[in-house]
This record gives sequence, structure tokens and C-alpha cells, in this order.
Amino acid sequence: MFVVDANVLVHAVDRRSPFHVSCRTALERWRGIESAWFTTWSIIYEFMRVATHPRVLRPRLRAAQAWAVVESLLASPGFGVLTATSRHPAVAAEVIREVPDVAGNLVHDAHVAILMREHGIRRIYTRDTGFHRFPFLEPVDPARPGSPPGVAERGARYRRRKRR
Repeated sequence: MFVVDANVLVHAVDRRSPFHVSCRTALERWRGIESAWFTTWSIIYEFMRVATHPRVLRPRLRAAQAWAVVESLLASPGFGVLTATSRHPAVAAEVIREVPDVAGNLVHDAHVAILMREHGIRRIYTRDTGFHRFPFLEPVDPARPGSPPGVAERGARYRRRKRR
């Protein structure tokens, strides 16, 4: 069982990304497996936000195109979307005690980490180093297949560098 983060989905659809091939290949492999793999609704909406943003992805996807990607995921045999259970507040309090520096942009990652703990999932495929702050997670960067679990590149961003 594992979770796939928004940045992996974005790189999988962004043909101009240097990580497109590795992320797309991984996503296609996961779509064919019957064993459980997941994302969260917040990750789906983050993917939608980035993939349709004209200053982030060029050419950007239209909302219907981005949603078609989501629908293809939802149709995958082992794919599911993690949602909060009645245990969510207790698990959130536990994680916030363990990782007291949760603030700002890390709050979104914390939400994903909390849902993962709540459902007993440790591994997340992501290019976001923020997940390293959660000692109970195992972040894996699909763009670095030879790297051991827990290795991701620092500052993996969606945005392209501006030309000066």
C-alpha cells in the first residue's frame, strides 16, 4: 500500500518536465496493479490546481482534461482515495505532538501524513522533501529509481525557473 502525491501526477502529465518519463512510467505501472494504492482528495485538488494553472504548467490542462486524468485514476483497479475516519482528530493530535513544527505549507503535507497514519500506510511516492519531516513515513522519489526509500530531491517544485 502506498500514496501518490500531486507532484508525481503533475510530472506524469507535463511532457516538458525532466521527470515526465519516470513519473509517467510509474503511474502507468500502478494503474495496472490490483493491490491497493491511494491518494487523498486534497492531493487530487492540488493536482487540479497546478495542472490547470497557466503560469505553472505550459501548456496547461483545461479543467475537463485534468478531471479526465482523475477519472482514469479512479477507474484503476487497486486505486482508492483516503478519507478521514472517526479517529482523525486523535491521529492529528498525535502527529502534531510528534512533529511540532507543522506550520504554513507543511500543513497540507501534515494532512496527507495524518490520513496515511490513520489508514496504516507508510510509503508515499513524492518529489516533495517536506514529507521527510514525518518520521513514520517512507518518502520515495519515482524520478530517482536507484535511490533508497526516503530519498527525494530538495526543492522539487512544479514551477519552471524564470528566465532572466
